[in-house]
Amino acid sequence: MDFVKELDLLIRSRYPVIYVRTSEEERACNVAANIARAQKKNLLQWSSTEGLRLVESFHGGLMPGGDELRQPVAALEAILQDTGRAIYVMKDLHAFLDDRPTVRKLRDLYQNLKRSYKTLIILAPAKKIPPDLEKEVYFLRMPLPDTEMLRKLLLDIARTLRQDGRVQIAHADTLVPHIADAALGLTLDEAERVFFKAIARDATLSEVDIQYVRDEKRQIVQKSGLLEYYEAVEDLGKVGGLNQLKHWLRRRARAFEPQAREYGLPAPKGLLLLGVQGCGKTLAAKAVAGSWGFPLLRLDMSRIFGSLIGSSEENMRHALEMADAVSPCVLWIDEIEKTFSGIESSGMSDAGTTARVFGSFLTWMQDKKGSVFCVATANSVSRVPPELLRKGRFDEIFFVDLPNAEERREILTIHLQRRRRKADAFDLAALTARSEGFSGAEIEQAILSAMYDAYDESREVSTRDILRALEAAVPLSVTMREDIEALREWAKHRARPAT
Repeated sequence: MDFVKELDLLIRSRYPVIYVRTSEEERACNVAANIARAQKKNLLQWSSTEGLRLVESFHGGLMPGGDELRQPVAALEAILQDTGRAIYVMKDLHAFLDDRPTVRKLRDLYQNLKRSYKTLIILAPAKKIPPDLEKEVYFLRMPLPDTEMLRKLLLDIARTLRQDGRVQIAHADTLVPHIADAALGLTLDEAERVFFKAIARDATLSEVDIQYVRDEKRQIVQKSGLLEYYEAVEDLGKVGGLNQLKHWLRRRARAFEPQAREYGLPAPKGLLLLGVQGCGKTLAAKAVAGSWGFPLLRLDMSRIFGSLIGSSEENMRHALEMADAVSPCVLWIDEIEKTFSGIESSGMSDAGTTARVFGSFLTWMQDKKGSVFCVATANSVSRVPPELLRKGRFDEIFFVDLPNAEERREILTIHLQRRRRKADAFDLAALTARSEGFSGAEIEQAILSAMYDAYDESREVSTRDILRALEAAVPLSVTMREDIEALREWAKHRARPAT
């Protein structure tokens, strides 16, 4: 892994203090242990409960002991006095970085470590580096396990259980890669628990376990609070109209295959769907995931912004890292203009937080290597930052307008069938003509309104009921005529029509 190589290089280059952000302590400690063995250095670990203890020794040096070394300042002083070649892994030190004596001792230790073959590694689940230490500490993130690590873990579990005779596992070579791919985005501990649970559930390894692992992963991903995980059920066939958009998406469905990389194609980056409210942008975003068979992750920007300095930027990076780990997937950002519309005044309104979060997102969009297809929707072009509109961020910008006659007929058919009604039992020509200027959402609401009235009167809904509901409604195309015309004018030469 690149992380292991980079950490090894940093230690060999005598970087004094390395801050590793990870929630996988055991895995990080194993990485540090392997590096210590390769470099023939002592390995010591510290926690606030066990103090400083020697894990592996290759030569003389510090032999810690005593309860007093549970205190961070005392432990740092012991490291300062140690004369051996060593790597020190401190697990709980981030909780004490608000303490002035601890920070001061770290700065003193930094000067000593620069002239030695000793390295201090701070493990923490979140980035919490005080300003006093920003220049001294090298920050590093440990990525989540990749497919190869998860495959090895699952094979080890399957092999162990099969040898014990507790389960029957057939076609392991075929199933293991697919189950491992389904677990992407989990930590090694989480994956191990899910794998054991999936196999123990029916004492076998089968195709059913692929969906089972995905269901378990949904709960774990949502636990982060930054992303919402959906098992996509919609597909493009349930979206009325938007034929140009559908054609574009179908042309790129195979572009996520490894063969596409060999052909010379990068994975598609994403789409910006811009247009009139209620015309199917959100439904199209969900349908992309369903049609391609990808999980759908919704990035809720309101959850990104935190109260602590630097937490918002860290939340954004963490959410995008998780999306990369779960890939291939579709990352959906609804009404993106509402989140980033204030970046120009961010320096005065929120000390630049929105601008920095936006910068992190732009950098990820530009440089991302994973197969994350980002679908963002927007209703107002005037509030969309121009940086999002330039080529290279998204593969294409589509303008979603009010549905034409053919699309309205298709939308009417879809919604009637969804409510278990036969579309040919209604006068679709009359409904299509009367619904001119209505969005897809407004047509759906007219059908629902008609059904409520008919149900209240204990009878079947009819064409007349729907016509009456359409006549009573004032569509958005009337109330916001000027805004829609301005949006159409802007999109005429700047965006690709979805229809």
